[in-house]
Amino acid sequence: MSFPITRLRRLRQSEALRSMVRETRLTPEALVYPLFVCPGEGVRRAIASMPGVFNFSIDQLIEEAREVHSLGIPAIILFGLPDRKDEQASGAWAEDGIVQRATRAVKRAIPDLLVIGDVCLCEYMSHGHCGIVKKSGSAGDRTRVTASPAAAAPSRALDAEAYEIDNDPTLEILARTAVAQARAGIDIIAPSDMMDGRVAAIRAALDGAGYQNTPILSYAAKFASGFYGPFREAADSAPQFGDRRSYQMDGANLREAMREIETDLAEGADMIMVKPAMPYLDVISAARERFDVPLAAYQVSGEYAMIQAAAQNGWIDGERVMLESLISIRRAGAGTILTYFAKDAAKILA
Repeated sequence: MSFPITRLRRLRQSEALRSMVRETRLTPEALVYPLFVCPGEGVRRAIASMPGVFNFSIDQLIEEAREVHSLGIPAIILFGLPDRKDEQASGAWAEDGIVQRATRAVKRAIPDLLVIGDVCLCEYMSHGHCGIVKKSGSAGDRTRVTASPAAAAPSRALDAEAYEIDNDPTLEILARTAVAQARAGIDIIAPSDMMDGRVAAIRAALDGAGYQNTPILSYAAKFASGFYGPFREAADSAPQFGDRRSYQMDGANLREAMREIETDLAEGADMIMVKPAMPYLDVISAARERFDVPLAAYQVSGEYAMIQAAAQNGWIDGERVMLESLISIRRAGAGTILTYFAKDAAKILA
């Protein structure tokens, strides 16, 4: 059956018509706001590469979280900047770790606000990697590299292939971190490290500690990306040597992303995430077609920073492009979007 071409544009003549036939809707309920929590009191420290984003001490974080909740945004995700770093990421799993303390404070002040805990170790490791580091060598060589910040600069000149992540011992720390977060009141555990077997290890640890009802939102398809640069400033988590390509995904691989997602779901993930979002809309779409589970996408720091920088220079209409970018992620299939634009978008959408 053929239709007259004019039928398409008839429905575009007014905002009322366009709104009535709009296929994809964006609401505040679809958004999650990332927050960075740091030690101290009265701290609201601007992040230069992410205009409008701050490091907050816990007292200031509470005020920010109140505003988030008032805008109808259902959840925040917390990233911690610890008092100190070491080679066992002790700040990640300590009962008095920065995220654990912040979570308790948020849940006391705003019980209805969902708190998602990012489970990764890069912010807490002195070398900035997402797991325990060992020297490469024979299968039996499990020597840990103690790369302190002071010793990190000379190590940059070393061959990055001389180091690798010790996957299995890292799982123990990730599981311990997840339990500590759940004990503090985290509503959703979100492992972002990309270690093999991490979801199974975390699920077993949560169940064993009595947190059978705590869901896991897995960063199932997390790509090694240049779009993470501003986040590394915000979270002080840049690797001191090498990079993360040996454990984060190759951006060229779509089919591998589907295998990663399938594996995480088999291990017990309740929800899945694709990160970054806009450069990987095809991955989001493919995941939505293949997997009938809640799907999130993370519009990461570099995506945010580019839009903000162009808007500040007057090159684009920042508000319009922000909403267009979020709609594109939603249209691709993401039910939930983690974005630094969450507050700005919610104010417009309310």
